[in-house]
Amino acid sequence: MHGSASPSWLLVALCAATGAYCLLRMRSSVEEQRRAAGGEAFMGFGMAAMAVPAAVFTPPAWAWSAYGALFGVTALRALWSARTSPHHRHHLVGTVAMVYMSVVMAVSPGSHHHGGAGVPPLTGALLLYFAGYVLLSGVRLVPAGAATVSGTPGGTAWGDRPELARACRLSMGMAMVAMLLTI
Repeated sequence: MHGSASPSWLLVALCAATGAYCLLRMRSSVEEQRRAAGGEAFMGFGMAAMAVPAAVFTPPAWAWSAYGALFGVTALRALWSARTSPHHRHHLVGTVAMVYMSVVMAVSPGSHHHGGAGVPPLTGALLLYFAGYVLLSGVRLVPAGAATVSGTPGGTAWGDRPELARACRLSMGMAMVAMLLTI
């Protein structure tokens, strides 16, 4: 993504840390949680790779097409999974956004000038979706009651805690907004 190096590195760190935590969540005993965590880890690391400042590493021209193809396949998988789970619909929108950003970067790898036309409609729609998602996710993180302590009988393992999974999704949603604003 284009822009200043410091915010780009912060975005790389946020996405990589989120991806790493999602890898840890894959140790859950619940199959659906493992599957969702795997998809989120993939998205986190993919977003981290795309956010590396262009001044540090400029990928070859074919890399953006490869990103687009890889996230396109992931979008098909999310589309298949979305039939049974509403959460996978969000994964679908996220992977479509990644495909879109890859295509934009492939078409104009130097700099992104939209002319005087303003924000393209798809970018605007994705920005609205992810901004709404971030706001809704933030509200869902507000504590509703006392949490159980990990390690106690009947307690929830730290990798299975829903509030940590929501925080993970919130951070990726914020990163997606930041990335969409830069294209």
